Amino acid sequence: MQKKILAIIPAFNESGNIERTVQDVLALGLGIQPLVIDDGSKDNTADLAHRAGAEVVSLPFNLGIGGAVQTGYRYAEENDFDIAVQIDGDGQHDVACLAKLIAPVVDGEADLSVGSRFLEPQGGFRSSTMRRIGINFFVRLIRLLTKLHCTDPTSGFRACNRRLIRLFSAHYPVDFPEPEAIVMARCLSARIVEIPVVMHPRKAGISSIGKLKSPYYMIKVTCAIMLQMLKDRKGYRLWE
Repeated sequence: MQKKILAIIPAFNESGNIERTVQDVLALGLGIQPLVIDDGSKDNTADLAHRAGAEVVSLPFNLGIGGAVQTGYRYAEENDFDIAVQIDGDGQHDVACLAKLIAPVVDGEADLSVGSRFLEPQGGFRSSTMRRIGINFFVRLIRLLTKLHCTDPTSGFRACNRRLIRLFSAHYPVDFPEPEAIVMARCLSARIVEIPVVMHPRKAGISSIGKLKSPYYMIKVTCAIMLQMLKDRKGYRLWE
């Protein structure tokens, strides 16, 4: 039986990128349904996404990446999707890598598949020097705390199965969620793999994490990860 797959595409003021992102997903012919979460955009992101062929959920105001992605997971659970894929709305994730990204989840070999731009010398955009310093910090922190070696923990290019859809629809990190979500899944014994992918520089718009936010990002995510390690997970009935 063919898997029912949803592409969760969070977008905030991405009118310069969203149309192409949606078109690229549909052009793959994999039967993946694109869902754009318009996170309170002030431009015509929602209209362009709908015109390109995506389902669109428009939030009344900006919730941030965590709230937007969790909205997508709730949609996935409520509409009985087997697999949910996260793709940034800024066009940086190369959707040509989607087939190999979802393969371990489709085959039942992993609960979470994370796209890494650092696994193999595939070329593409590998982020700024400051970003790479932050990424390496989280690589070491996550390995120290969970024994998981994840080379690209800040990657928002990932896929998960029903079990994690159920979990993330109810419990998902709010701010800068990618590393914390990996730790959450790891602490619940999720099978996590990395797949080499290609990423591209942003073609239009501005990233929500600038140079001034980078230190705040590192401190906040570190604190969130430490708290995640201390949580009592008995109430996480969703991991069954």
